Amino acid sequence: MQTINIGLTDTQRQGVIDLLNNDLADSYLLLVKTKKYHWDVVGPQFMTLHKLWQAHYEALTINVDLIAERIRTLGGYPVGTMEGFLKICSLKEDAGKIPTATGMVSHLLADHEQVVRNLREHIEKCSSKFKDDGTADFLTGLMEQHEQIAWMLRSFVEGEAIASNGAKPEPNKKTVGV
Repeated sequence: MQTINIGLTDTQRQGVIDLLNNDLADSYLLLVKTKKYHWDVVGPQFMTLHKLWQAHYEALTINVDLIAERIRTLGGYPVGTMEGFLKICSLKEDAGKIPTATGMVSHLLADHEQVVRNLREHIEKCSSKFKDDGTADFLTGLMEQHEQIAWMLRSFVEGEAIASNGAKPEPNKKTVGV
């Protein structure tokens, strides 16, 4: 095997590869879950969510490939099996369940927020512990995508009226004695 001489020790590279495999597992499960919800969503929001989730799973498909290629760039091998992904991912499946449309949005929101939290931790470890600023930068880009998706999903479930100036309206006040 060819020696990899990119300024990281074998231990540093392996530490980053392990983090990336965790991110790959989460991304793949999130891809599967998003695609499943894309197929199963029903109700008045069908077309909106169907199209939104198609855009999301297409982006996740690209990201899965990029994460796997980053692992290979560092001399590792991506986990690459559902059994392997399920052993190391931080997300949970909704096997056998078909939530309501809003439930689906809430589940995906929670998953994207979990991925953002994981990525923040992995970025910090890549940079400080493993001295791999290249992977930290790569993960920062992925984190920003998940933050944006989470914002979109959060906006869907909040459903609260907002004034044109961005302020939330005051709750209705009941008068006493009327």
